[in-house]
Amino acid sequence: MDEFGFEGRVAIVTGAGRGIGRAYARLLAERGARVVVNDLGGTIEGDGADAGPASSVVAEITAAGGTAIADGNDVASESGAQALVDTALDRFGRLDILVNNAGIVRWAGFPEADADNLERHLAVHLRGSFNTARAAWPGMVEQGYGRIVMTTSSGVFGLPNNLGYAAAKAGVIGLTRSLKTAGAAHGIKINLIAPAAFTRMAGGVREDSPIAQQMSPDRVAPMVAFLAHEDCPVSGEIYVAGAGRFARVFIASTRGYIHPTSEPTVEDVAKHWAEINDETDYFVPDDLLDWQAAFLADRS
Repeated sequence: MDEFGFEGRVAIVTGAGRGIGRAYARLLAERGARVVVNDLGGTIEGDGADAGPASSVVAEITAAGGTAIADGNDVASESGAQALVDTALDRFGRLDILVNNAGIVRWAGFPEADADNLERHLAVHLRGSFNTARAAWPGMVEQGYGRIVMTTSSGVFGLPNNLGYAAAKAGVIGLTRSLKTAGAAHGIKINLIAPAAFTRMAGGVREDSPIAQQMSPDRVAPMVAFLAHEDCPVSGEIYVAGAGRFARVFIASTRGYIHPTSEPTVEDVAKHWAEINDETDYFVPDDLLDWQAAFLADRS
């Protein structure tokens, strides 16, 4: 099999000063991409700023023979996201790949997780992903090509004390599914990664411990690189990667129960509950119209 390279491609990786983002940036650069290493350099809660982490990763990449520049813009702001994209265009003349990895976490459950907690997560994860994608979009449309990798989380399955983070990450799924439909005519593919790795955001694990080594960010990066490659065959999909395992997560619907008359009752729902929930013949809609067509099938 031919090696997957990125020669001639330009990539932005947000939140690339540490952890998973650092692994993404290094692998893309190693494979030939010119990389903009974006990181505000704040705490895991989203406070403060430090140019050091992004600059450190750039130094690693250049020492290994790659090409990278550092960027400290805040993607949570529209102006910061635009400035980030402008940096890539001004320095390298194009933008082919956008990896939205920047994130924060403020652990809190409900009702302790207040409106500010939710807003902080939405600002970075959801609006940050929206802002950068929107800034990158015109150039990708003009060149008829683009790859965007969004970041969601297995936290959407449900976890105590993770409400704001999970809500924001679920929002990124809806954003990605909609962008998939918008990008199809322009050669732009957008997919999601749900990384499974121990980083400082995971907390409480030493980097040299066996579990941290097993769940190294470097073991997530190959999936992101494939999703960012021109040969990626899919768009709008969710993939999990970590500890050497790669898997697909998908949104599906059961076939359900069709009531034979126009006046179903609460009792009809209860009577056919097992059929409504039966997973033996589920389907995976391509988009909303595909789901609608299947949902209304066999109805007169």
